[in-house]
Amino acid sequence: MKKAISQSLLTAILNGISILSLIYLAVSLFSYRNVNTQLNKAYEERFNLTYNANRFMNASSYLTDEVRAFAATGLQEHFDNYWNEVDNLKNRDKGVAAMQEIGITSLEQKMIDDMYALSNQLVPLEDEAMKSVQNGNNKAAFDYVYGPEYSSSIAQINTLKEQFLADLDNRTAEQVNSLIAKTNQIRIQMIIALFIVGVMQLCNMILVRFKVLRPVMAVKRQMLEISHGNLSADFNLTADTSEIGMLVDSIHETKRELKKYISDINTTLTQMAQGNMDLSIGNDYRGEFQPIQRAMAQILDSFNSALYQINKAAEQVSEESSKMSSNAQNLSDGATEQAAAVEELSASILEISKQVNSTSSDAANANNASTESMRHLSVCNEKMAALRAAIDEISDSSRQIGGITKAIEDISLQTNILALNASVEAARAGEAGKGFAVVAGEVQSLANKSTESAKDISLLIESSIKQVQTGASLSVETMNALMEVIASGEQSAAMIQRIASSAMQQAESLEQVTVGMNQISDVVQNNASTAEDTASSAQGLRHNAEDLKESVHRFRLRKK
Repeated sequence: MKKAISQSLLTAILNGISILSLIYLAVSLFSYRNVNTQLNKAYEERFNLTYNANRFMNASSYLTDEVRAFAATGLQEHFDNYWNEVDNLKNRDKGVAAMQEIGITSLEQKMIDDMYALSNQLVPLEDEAMKSVQNGNNKAAFDYVYGPEYSSSIAQINTLKEQFLADLDNRTAEQVNSLIAKTNQIRIQMIIALFIVGVMQLCNMILVRFKVLRPVMAVKRQMLEISHGNLSADFNLTADTSEIGMLVDSIHETKRELKKYISDINTTLTQMAQGNMDLSIGNDYRGEFQPIQRAMAQILDSFNSALYQINKAAEQVSEESSKMSSNAQNLSDGATEQAAAVEELSASILEISKQVNSTSSDAANANNASTESMRHLSVCNEKMAALRAAIDEISDSSRQIGGITKAIEDISLQTNILALNASVEAARAGEAGKGFAVVAGEVQSLANKSTESAKDISLLIESSIKQVQTGASLSVETMNALMEVIASGEQSAAMIQRIASSAMQQAESLEQVTVGMNQISDVVQNNASTAEDTASSAQGLRHNAEDLKESVHRFRLRKK
């Protein structure tokens, strides 16, 4: 048998690689979540550092702007804002404390200290400037805060601010970019792991399809052929050491064994069919086929024993059947004569019964037809009543339409009067009423047309009412005539019903007589038929016994 890797091992390898890839993917997901958390934290720290740095620097600029504004304007508001920032708000100190809590480098801390030192150098100048303003010497205050010493310190502080912000932004951006690169690397690793899982599953699907499903379908078709008893169907799969290969080998072995058993059974049964009972069954049957082997041996033994007994009994049956055939023939001749006499009497009564049944059937049909005619006449009567009611409704509707026509004529008359009044008013209005006069003329024309139409409708309705009255009169006459026809039909139906009832009673009486004769005839016929069958059976039994003896002699039995 050809060597081949098992499908289960190959599937386990592919699934193992897929599982390892999925585990690596899960670890990568966990790492990605941690790095992403760090990235969000880095973004937050960068924002907070930038915010607090700007808070520190904006507070310094705010103090400078307020002291200069106080020196320039002398407004107490700027003085108060300055000291509120220094004593209460303290945005510089809070911004530095927040940055230190988040974490800054020693270089960044040094730049903050330098800015603090420069800022502290400006405090005496700012104090002198504010005192000068309070003493009314605004020019001296202006020289303090806009002098070269103050402006130089401010320039140095601004330079340090820009450098501090640039270094802080570069450091935090480098940290964020490093984390972004790490997340991208983890994403690539996750994609690779997913790709490996996809490739392994694709290979697994291809393996299952071509190495498992296709052979299994071939095995299914082959087993279906075997279940239908076809052991010669083509089966091109080759056996090997894999699971499917071993299954294929089992099917080939099963087909060989079944063919061997079927050939042996066919040979044995063919010999038995040809009359050879002197046979022996082989002893190489296996498994569930051993009961078949034992059954065939028992069948041969039973056939030999039964055929021997049948041969012996056939000779005795042949002798007795000859005697029985002679006695049955005599009985059959007597029964045949009785049956012929009863048959003639029964035929005469049957002919009379047919004539009476025909008369009864005709009377019943006439009764049914009369009943159906009465039903149709009743329906016609109902329809005529409905027609009369409909004509009355049409007449009422016509009268109502006449009333509506009268209302239309009244409306037309009133409209005409209004149109005349409008024309008079328009004539009184002179030039200003010309347009209204045209409208009044149109309304009057429309009223005239409505009056003429109402008259035409009135004529048509009067004509319709006359025709409806004529139809109502005709319907009454038709209904009276129909009532007379219904009365005559009821009398005819009653007479036909009595005739049908009498005919049916006669038919029932004659039918009872016919049934009695049929019973007598059946008994006689049965006796005759039984006698004939007995004679025929006896004769056939004798011939069958002879045939049975000849048939048993065809078998070659074992010697006792």
